[in-house]
Amino acid sequence: MRHLIVAALAVLIGAGPAARGEALDDLWAGIHWGESDPALLQHFAARATVLSRTIDFGDAYTQLVLRRYELGGVGLIVFYQIDKTTRGLKRIQLERPRHAVNPSAFRGVLSALDAAYGAPDVHCGASPGPANGFQGTSEYVWRRSGMVIRTIFRDTTLEAFGGCYSPACGLIGQLLVRISPPQNDDGQCPVPHIPPRR
Repeated sequence: MRHLIVAALAVLIGAGPAARGEALDDLWAGIHWGESDPALLQHFAARATVLSRTIDFGDAYTQLVLRRYELGGVGLIVFYQIDKTTRGLKRIQLERPRHAVNPSAFRGVLSALDAAYGAPDVHCGASPGPANGFQGTSEYVWRRSGMVIRTIFRDTTLEAFGGCYSPACGLIGQLLVRISPPQNDDGQCPVPHIPPRR
């Protein structure tokens, strides 16, 4: 299934003009949690792309995407994830294609979210080591207006094996932004807590 996601990202990142948005509000303006695929498609009309095959995300699936949404000057793909049980909108996920994840993209997304929402409420992280397969992780969480915004950075490079884990070195792997209602994300740390930046 991962190869389908990679293929879909490769197609989408090269197609069409980027949507612009320095905050995330326009991704859910006029829609509501639990909304169906057809209703979302009607709302987004020509801005949306319907994939020929769904992409599986475990508890949810996606067939409706927005191409190259721009956040902080960084092009991202927007996936409207539909709950497999209720068939309604469960979360919105933005993802940077893995080949394009780098320190500059990290800083652009984080700066845009800081500018729009202020400092994150929670910063979680895990340094690379044997227990996590030498994969460094950093998460930033904002709880704003009944939404939980979780930004996830995963470093899967050889630099992580060598102990280099910061925005300045080797952040290549995954860059995700997930927007969820509080009932689908408690806004807490799944990994050790780091005090928020001030």
